Amino acid sequence: MPPTAVTDYVEENPQLLRALLDAPPAATQVSGWWAGLDDTARRSMTAAAPELIGNLDGIPYAVRNDANRRELRSTIRELELHGLDAGRAIAAQNLHRLQMLYSIADALGPAAANPPRSLLTLDTLDEGKATIVLGDLDTADYVSYLIPGMFITVSGNVVEWTDTAARLYDEQVSWLSLLAEAGAATEVETVATVAWIGYQTPHLLNVGSLDLAYEGRDAIAATIDGLQTLRGDDQPFISLLAHSYGSTAALMALEQSTTVDALAMMGSPGSPAQSIRDLNVRGEVFVAEAAWDPIPNSSFFGSDPGASEYGARVMSVAGAVDVITNRVLASSMGHNEYFSPGTESMRNLALIGIDKGELVTDGSQRDAGRTLALLH
Repeated sequence: MPPTAVTDYVEENPQLLRALLDAPPAATQVSGWWAGLDDTARRSMTAAAPELIGNLDGIPYAVRNDANRRELRSTIRELELHGLDAGRAIAAQNLHRLQMLYSIADALGPAAANPPRSLLTLDTLDEGKATIVLGDLDTADYVSYLIPGMFITVSGNVVEWTDTAARLYDEQVSWLSLLAEAGAATEVETVATVAWIGYQTPHLLNVGSLDLAYEGRDAIAATIDGLQTLRGDDQPFISLLAHSYGSTAALMALEQSTTVDALAMMGSPGSPAQSIRDLNVRGEVFVAEAAWDPIPNSSFFGSDPGASEYGARVMSVAGAVDVITNRVLASSMGHNEYFSPGTESMRNLALIGIDKGELVTDGSQRDAGRTLALLH
């Protein structure tokens, strides 16, 4: 299609673009298509269809960030100018959308944020979707994806979810620096953490179904495929840190062709996988169960990842004194404290994401001796 025809085509066929995003081509196909466009065609496509360009895995991350930020600004402007002048029902829907987009803008923070933040998924309709990255996915040695469970929405939680990714980023950077100083690493490496809300999470009325887990499975698979395609011969260490229903979606993705280096599950209701042997995880699989969390051991969606025969390593979240830093680490209680700041859980998740599983505590009496021996 000639570049001059793109804008008219997009305006006349918005439903086709939506259908393409609901069932996108593989990242390898997208990457090859994008590489075959000249600069004029790329600019025309991005200007005409920022929603499409911003959400296709396989397109360079900087391009997607620019397209999604452009779409975010233009949609906010349009809703502010015209969205609240419609009938009462439509105006209420548009107000909800506007508040959701304000939350995404708040989560992105200032342009000079350190580390830089990128917007790699943006869906402005209904409950929306958003993915905010801290760090550089093009060069990071370690990439950690935070996969949310029930009740996590863009409008209600994207700021909090991004803050969690920021805490994880800081913790990983601190550990890498500490280990380099202690001589346990040859150089200080880099990280990227991903606050991923790439699927519609369930609520009380639909949490008993796997329908949304299938959606999450496909979105996770496309995301990882996109990263691995763009990184080519320079692959990072990839970890999925998945909570609750999000762990079910992650497990379902890993039962198919998606492959990562590490997986941590917290408060998991399980999946059809019978053991870690059914998962495409190159390294270790960890499982955490907090006191008073009613979801673990339920085996609601299949086998219990916390069962000994499943084969996952136990990750302690009960609270402890860090034998390396002497920091007092808080416990996680119930179903929603696995990502709380200052917890043993966050300490262990940070180490899993930087391929230091040998330093992850399991709550046993041998933690201190084993950890010190490994460090020295």
